Amino acid sequence: MTRAHKISNLFGAVVPFLAFIAAIVLLWNRIVDWSDLALFAVMYVLTGLGVTVGYHRLLTHRSFQTHKPIEYGFATLGSMAVQGPVIAWVADHRKHHAHTDEDGDPHSPHVGHGDGILGALRGLWFAHMGWLFDSHGRAEAERYARDLVEDPGMRFLSRNFLAVAALGLLIPAGLGFLIDGTLKGALTGLLWGGFVRMFMLHHVTWSINSVCHFFGRRRFEVEDHSTNVFWLALPSFGESWHHNHHAFPRSAVHGMKWWEVDPTAAVIRTLKRLGLAWHVVEISPERQAQKQAPKRSTVPA
Repeated sequence: MTRAHKISNLFGAVVPFLAFIAAIVLLWNRIVDWSDLALFAVMYVLTGLGVTVGYHRLLTHRSFQTHKPIEYGFATLGSMAVQGPVIAWVADHRKHHAHTDEDGDPHSPHVGHGDGILGALRGLWFAHMGWLFDSHGRAEAERYARDLVEDPGMRFLSRNFLAVAALGLLIPAGLGFLIDGTLKGALTGLLWGGFVRMFMLHHVTWSINSVCHFFGRRRFEVEDHSTNVFWLALPSFGESWHHNHHAFPRSAVHGMKWWEVDPTAAVIRTLKRLGLAWHVVEISPERQAQKQAPKRSTVPA
């Protein structure tokens, strides 16, 4: 892990939390301006889809194909989420699938953390944030993400990760200034569209690694501990149907029941209808039935 990568991990984990505390102080007995909430929402959706559509379903699992400029666009939005360079993120996630909840998994809450309640708590902490300072970015890119290593555009985005990530802060600050016309507008735009948005998106993403391997529901025959967690579906854009994803990793659709809300799949299907995505992988009901567990198992939600 490079020094810049470690610094970005520390920045992404600590600074947004401090910014969230600052936001609470600023809002004490006050109502936040609509423009700040709008900047938060827009930046959250754009960078969140950069991770879920771009980093995850497109680049990691190749669950659909699209034009190169669209690939680079989603990878840029994912980089602005400040969750690591695209090549490192993809390599880590592919390694996670290769060794899910076994030795070699970069962020399993079940391996090497001891028994009992303390072991469970240590495992949850490690899967949620602890791994960022231990195994994040260590997956061999040449082994797990060779296709991206060989792509000049992805190499450029990875090399310039810090600069691209900075855009995710400068853009809401600039928009805040344009909307309000003052330095205060720029600062509140930076706070809500930048740091608070990062804080929320980071912890939702990390919850997929921790919560969705510990609590929730399961219905397929899989050998890992992945679970579906319904209350994370909207903020994670459908990523919390994580057990479904581990049962069918290449599927572009994680919400496989009509009631399993999956905004990321909706975006991909929209791209397909517009002719901007093709070879979209979806799992037929018959294939799902074949992998259905004899008896649905549940762990505490």
